[in-house]
Amino acid sequence: MKPSPSLNDAPLVDNWIQVSADGKVEISTGKVEIGQHIGHSLQLIVAEELNLPLDRVQLRSADTAHSPDEGYTSGSNSVQHSGEALRAAAASARSILSARAAVHFGVTAELIDCTDGWLRNRGTNEAINFAEAMAGEPFNERVDTLAATVASTELRQVGQPAIAQDMAGIVSGHTRFVHDLQWPGMLHARVVRPPHYHARLKRAPTSLAASNVDCSVLVDGSFVAVTGADEYSLVRAVEKLAAKLEWEEGGGLATDDVFERLYDAPRQSRSVVDGTPVAGPVRAHPQPPTNAHTTLSAQFERPYQMHASIGPSAAAALYMDGQLTLWSATQGIFPLRGAIAETLAMDEAKVRVIHVPGAGCYGHNGADDAALDAALAARANQGRHILLKWTRAQEHAWEPYAPCMGVKLRASLDAGGQIIDWCHDSFGDTHRARPRTGPGGVGPARLLAARHIGAPASAYVPTPNMARHAGNHRNADPLYAFTQRSISKHLVSGLPLRTSAMRTLGAFANVFAIESFMDELASAAGMDAVKFRLQHLQDKRAREVLERVAANAGWNTSNLPVGEALGIGIAQYKNAQAYAAACIHLQVDDAGQTHLKHAWLVADAGRVVDPDGLATQMEGGLIQATSWALYEAVEHDERGITSLDWDSYRIARFSDLPRIEVELIDRPEQPSVGAGEASSGPVGAAIANAIARATGVRPRRMPFTPDNLRAQALRE
Repeated sequence: MKPSPSLNDAPLVDNWIQVSADGKVEISTGKVEIGQHIGHSLQLIVAEELNLPLDRVQLRSADTAHSPDEGYTSGSNSVQHSGEALRAAAASARSILSARAAVHFGVTAELIDCTDGWLRNRGTNEAINFAEAMAGEPFNERVDTLAATVASTELRQVGQPAIAQDMAGIVSGHTRFVHDLQWPGMLHARVVRPPHYHARLKRAPTSLAASNVDCSVLVDGSFVAVTGADEYSLVRAVEKLAAKLEWEEGGGLATDDVFERLYDAPRQSRSVVDGTPVAGPVRAHPQPPTNAHTTLSAQFERPYQMHASIGPSAAAALYMDGQLTLWSATQGIFPLRGAIAETLAMDEAKVRVIHVPGAGCYGHNGADDAALDAALAARANQGRHILLKWTRAQEHAWEPYAPCMGVKLRASLDAGGQIIDWCHDSFGDTHRARPRTGPGGVGPARLLAARHIGAPASAYVPTPNMARHAGNHRNADPLYAFTQRSISKHLVSGLPLRTSAMRTLGAFANVFAIESFMDELASAAGMDAVKFRLQHLQDKRAREVLERVAANAGWNTSNLPVGEALGIGIAQYKNAQAYAAACIHLQVDDAGQTHLKHAWLVADAGRVVDPDGLATQMEGGLIQATSWALYEAVEHDERGITSLDWDSYRIARFSDLPRIEVELIDRPEQPSVGAGEASSGPVGAAIANAIARATGVRPRRMPFTPDNLRAQALRE
C-alpha cells in the first residue's frame, strides 16, 4: 500500500506522536470529529502498534497551532489517510523507543520488549517506561513508512469492540460542543441576514438605544451583526432590529423549473474515462450497437437537499493584539484559517483555528460561514470572547445545499440479456465550494459574509472537478463489466441556490440512477435482479456483499402481501473504497405513503478497525439515505427559502425507520478503506427498486412522496 499522503507535509514522528511526562501517548491529527467517531479508530490503531492499553492513548483536538495539515475531513478518507499515517508513525515510534531503551541497557534493540508502556530488557527483566526512554527529548526522526507494523494475525485491539473514551461524556451530557463554550466577560452575537442571496441593505439604524438593551450593532455593507452580554436580551434586540432594516431585493430568486434548467442552461461538459474527467470537448455517445436486441433510456433526479444539522451552526472568536483565535466545528482547520485570513487581510500566522465538536454536519454546512461571522464580530469587539450562533431558520436558509442533480442513462441488451452498451450523463451544480485559499480570492468568495461586507469578494465561479470520482461524476462509472461504456459530466451554471459538498457528493444520485436502471434492464431481459447484477459483476468482493445481503434478506423466497416488496442496491464508494449492498423490505399503502419495515446491509471495508463504529456508520448512512429518498427537498420562492423549519423541511423520524441488520466482512489482510459514505447510494436505490416492485411505478425523482409517485404514474 502506498504511504499516506498526509505524511507529505507532516513527515516527522513528532508531527503525529508525543509522549507525555507520565508516559502516556498523545496523538495529533488534522482530521476532526464530526460524529463519525474517527478519533476512537485512530486511538485503536496507535494503541495496537505501541502495544498500549487504549486508555493510555490520548487524542489532541485538531488545532492549527500543533496539528498536521490534512486538509478537510471528507471523502471517507480519515482511516486511509490519517489512520495509515498514524500507524506508520506509531510503528516508527516503537522502533525509536526500543532503540533508545537498548542504548540505555547496553543491548541490541532485538532484546527489547515493548509492552503496556514499558520497554523491558529480556535478558535482565529491567524496564523503563516511555517517558524515561524519551528523557524529555523529541523523536526528531522522519516516519519510516517501511517500519514493521503489527501483523494481521497478531492484532489484539484493532477489530475488537471497545468503548470510546468520550462516550461517557456524550451519553451523560457532559461533553461540551461549540455552542456551550463560555469565558468570563464573553459577549454573544447574532447576525441579521438579507431576505435572499441577491438582496442588499438599503438602510439600518446604528443604535439600539431606544430598545433599552445593552447591545452594539455592526453594519458593514450588507453584513449586520449584533453583540451583547445577555443572550436572551440579545435575541429580543435582534428581532427589533430586523424589523427596522430596509432591503433592496432586486429580482429575487429564479422560480422556474430547476430540473428543466439542469438540461437547458449553459454548462461545462467533460467526458469521464475510468472515473476521471478528460480535458477537451465532450465526446458524443456512440449509437447503440447493431446487435442490440433492446435499448432503454431513463432519467433520474434529485432535488436540492439540506445537510439539516440538528443544531444550528455556531462559532466563537477572540481578536486581541492583532491575533485572531477561532473555535469552530469546521471540517478543515487549515483551509478555514487561510480563507479567514484572506478575507480579513491578515497574516495566516496570526490566525489560529481550534476545532470544537458541533452538530453533525455531513459535509459543508454553515460551520465555516459562522466562523467568519464570529471573526467579524470579534474584530469589532476586540479583547472580548464572542460566541455567535445561527438560528434554525438561518441554518435552513443559508447553508450550502447538496446540488440538485439529473442523470440520463441509455443502455442496450443483446439477445442473451447482456449489457453491450452503456451511456451515462450527470448534470448538476458544483459540489465544491468549501473555503480555500488561492489566486483571485478563492477563499473569501466561498464564505457567506465575504459576499455581504462593504468590500465584497467576487462571486465564486466554479470549474469542473477533474479528480477521479469527484463532484457530480462520483460513482458515475458503474462497477459492472460492460462491453462498451460512455460517461459524461456536466457542470451547469445559472442555477438558483447556493451549493457545496454533502455526504457522497454525486454518488447518491448516480448510484440511485444506475441501480434503478439495472433493475429496469433486468426486467427487460426477463431476469431476476440479483442474478442479472451478478452476471455483470466480475469483482469478487462486490459479488460477495451482494450475495450475502440477498441471502440475509431471503431474496425472492418471501411470500409478501400486495403492496410490499424487497429492493436491492450495491456500489463500491468511489469505485475504490468500501463495498456496500443493501436490501430493503417496505410497504406502500393505499395513499402512496412508503413505510420501511426491514433493512439489511452488508459492508466490506477491508481491515475493520472499530466494528461498532463501522456498523454505526453503515446505519447512519441508511438513515440519512432514507430521509433523502422519502422526504427531503428544499423549497423556495422569489423572496427566499421557504423550508425554514422541521415542518416545512421534513426529515426522517424514529417512527419512519426500519429494523436494521448489518453484517461486516472483515478482511484483516487488506488495507482499511473509507466507509462513512458507502451505504447511502445502495440504500436510496434499494428503496426505489422496492417501491417499483411494490407499486409498478418506477420512482425517478426524489423524494418518493405520494405526490411525486402519482405524477410519475401519470407520466408513464
